Amino acid sequence: GAGRAVHARAVKAGLLASAYLCNNLLSYYAAAGGGLREARRLFDEVPAAQRNVFTWNSLLSTYAKSGRLADARAVFAEMPERDAVSWTVMVVGLNRARRFGEAVEAFLDMVGDGLAPTQFTLTNVLSSCAAAEAGGAGRRVHSFVVKLGLGGCVPVANSVLNMYGKCGDAETARAVFEQMPARSVSSWNAMVSLDARLGRMDLALSLFESMPDRTIVSWNAVITGYNQNGFDAKALWFFSRMLRDSSSMVPDEFTITSVLSACANLRMVSIGKQVHAYILRSGMPCVGQVTNALISMYAKSGSVENARGVMDQAVVADLNVISFTALLEGYVKLGDMKRAREIFDIMSNRDVVAWTAMIVGYEQNGYNDEAMELFRSMIRSGPDPNSYTLAAVLSVCASLACLNYGKQIHCKAIRSLQEQSSSVSNAIVTMYARSGSLPLARRVFDRVRWRKETVTWTSMIVALAQHGLGGDAVGLFEEMLRVGVKPDRITYVGVLSACTHAGFVDQGRMYYQQMQDKHGIVPEMSHYACMVDLLARSGLLPEAQEFIRQMPVEPDAIAWGALLSACRVHKDADLAELAAEKLLSIDPGNSGAYSALCNVYAACGRWGDAAKAWKRRKDGGVRKETGFSWTHVRGRVHVFGADDTLHPQREAVYRMAAKMWQDIKKAGFVPDLQSVLHDVDDELKEEMLSRHSEKLAIAFGLLATPEGTTLRVMKNLRVCNDCHTAIKFISKVADREIILRDATRFHHFRDGLCSCKDYW
Repeated sequence: GAGRAVHARAVKAGLLASAYLCNNLLSYYAAAGGGLREARRLFDEVPAAQRNVFTWNSLLSTYAKSGRLADARAVFAEMPERDAVSWTVMVVGLNRARRFGEAVEAFLDMVGDGLAPTQFTLTNVLSSCAAAEAGGAGRRVHSFVVKLGLGGCVPVANSVLNMYGKCGDAETARAVFEQMPARSVSSWNAMVSLDARLGRMDLALSLFESMPDRTIVSWNAVITGYNQNGFDAKALWFFSRMLRDSSSMVPDEFTITSVLSACANLRMVSIGKQVHAYILRSGMPCVGQVTNALISMYAKSGSVENARGVMDQAVVADLNVISFTALLEGYVKLGDMKRAREIFDIMSNRDVVAWTAMIVGYEQNGYNDEAMELFRSMIRSGPDPNSYTLAAVLSVCASLACLNYGKQIHCKAIRSLQEQSSSVSNAIVTMYARSGSLPLARRVFDRVRWRKETVTWTSMIVALAQHGLGGDAVGLFEEMLRVGVKPDRITYVGVLSACTHAGFVDQGRMYYQQMQDKHGIVPEMSHYACMVDLLARSGLLPEAQEFIRQMPVEPDAIAWGALLSACRVHKDADLAELAAEKLLSIDPGNSGAYSALCNVYAACGRWGDAAKAWKRRKDGGVRKETGFSWTHVRGRVHVFGADDTLHPQREAVYRMAAKMWQDIKKAGFVPDLQSVLHDVDDELKEEMLSRHSEKLAIAFGLLATPEGTTLRVMKNLRVCNDCHTAIKFISKVADREIILRDATRFHHFRDGLCSCKDYW
């Protein structure tokens, strides 16, 4: 450049003996922010006796502006004398390098040396205080501003105002703003932004309307404030007002980012597309935060392919973890876990949110094994899981009834202090309850019940109901009301379910009415289904049918299914036919409806009708849902189907099952041949019954676990009559507690009895 040319000519002419010329050349290099080698060589050529504070400051500034702070510190330490400029150079350099704490320390040392800071020093140290949110240091700097009489200097006053705003001291910021004798548009913008950031949108809007002049920053402050405070529709309205009222105001990337965020939150993809079109028409670079906002908008609005299109056209370096995660969650919502995993795998910097989104996606879409494997990978090589991660994995443990692994995650939650999180503690209660360990669920609940959170109490009430302890569930519900915890709609589903399992018809009716009259909860389909189930199980079939008839909404498959199941117990084939017909009109592929109807016919001895119903199922192409059971032994899951031929120990399992069958028959067990709907001889029926999946799982458990160990078995369908009776006998003959979780509830078998008291 020209400066270097002058330097070269001065060298040739032998003019560098002039300290004045050397100082000016050093000043040039300092202002240019480069030429470190030339500046250092020039400084070294100046005789020590001719170097003054200006010479030293020029070299110091050259290093500081180039970000060479270690060299700048070395020069600063070597300086024979320092003035206000020397200290200011260090404060500015440290602030620009984002070493905010050191910048504040340098300022305080400067003042300690008795040097008065300049406006430039003050604006930079206040910027450091703001960035570090160091309110205490900022107040000390403010006191110097006042002492030096610089409170009326607009740049300094704006820096003070910004510092208080960033430190969250809104009242002092407002006092500074109101005392300013002159205000720039930046002063107004700072106050509008502060009020918006604190959610005080009325004050922000009032200030905005009072502004004598506005910039795009002013409009952005309000639009972003509305967006970040949940007023997305207002954010879009304000954006349209800006375009309408201020034709000279051109949106920038911050405007567009906030508007796209509002579109995403409102799922308004049509407006988002218009904004995208504006970006393309205006020639705004579609990079960085704009690209990320576009991807998030499309993904959250359900237009996942559009989001993927934007991503494919983007520079990967521009993409952040937020946009990747938004696209991942978009695929999760569509149930497309393969493509969600593809997005997850190409992310270079996965944060805990991305890991959690992938794990939750697997869990929500029924990929429990994949969720567990990914969580193990996260523990090995990913970030520390947060409360949402742990809650999701605990939910997986609950679904799979992985008690031992659930205990390990519980321990991790305790060590990381995340057991205190409501979502985690509730998930732990549910995990223990659904894994068959009600005492541990109750122990966790008793530790957190003091928080009086509705969801916590509801989790325990539902757990007690599912385990057949209807009286305990109702008792806990009454205690919940006494201590002032307000029940919600899910709580009432839990307590109505408890009344159903315990046969508390009158209490169930009372709670159903109380839900509406006292707590103002409008019944939903789940409450209607509970009431149908309550009445029907108790044998009040006409009343249940009348309840369905008077429902203000069309009954769903669950309500008709509850009525159909009760018809089997009470042998009402005519009503069963009606319930099955209604259920199948809603869900034609429901194989359970055919099975239940056949069971009713079999219970009534109408084998011909049972055969016709079974044929109708086959003719309609409805496949019978396969029943299977599983159990956990030594950290492994063992799955069994009826007449299972795949288990590696099947021969030993079958021998144990046959022995078990003979032992319980000797003890007085009589097989329920009516549970077999096939028209075969009694001997074959017995053989089929003896090989139901839950019996095989129990036989394996007896083989694979020490005597006296509690057996935990899970089944995907409702347990049949024969298995229920057989397991009661097995628990007595084998002297084992057996906990069976079927599709609707838990059964605790011990000493020949079941916790459901045969009311199920």
